[in-house]
Amino acid sequence: QVQLVESGGGLVQAGGSLRLSCAASGRYNMGWFRQAPGKEREFVAAISWSAGAIYYADSVKGRFTISRDNFKNTMYLQMNSLKPEDTAVYYCAASSLGLSSDYYRAPLYDYWGQGTQVTVSS
Repeated sequence: QVQLVESGGGLVQAGGSLRLSCAASGRYNMGWFRQAPGKEREFVAAISWSAGAIYYADSVKGRFTISRDNFKNTMYLQMNSLKPEDTAVYYCAASSLGLSSDYYRAPLYDYWGQGTQVTVSS
């Protein structure tokens, strides 16, 4: 079965950067979601197997970059210009289904990592 392992979370000051990694092999479409305490899990970014289709939430567009290296079996989320409102647990997700208009909905994804905490201080 597919196992997803996130890494790269931590504590940074506003304006700083972090790079999250997700180790996962297989021909899957993948995405990043995040969840802050007391809030619902929200979509961050998604990328198809070929990286030909990429999507971003409006809240992170221009600041975050999703990418993948299939030869290294790793997906990345480069986060720049971090804001306190980016504070959340970030989850890596994979889907055996093709990306559709529902790419931003969590139920599309079959596999999830355990999450990595990202905290951005003021």
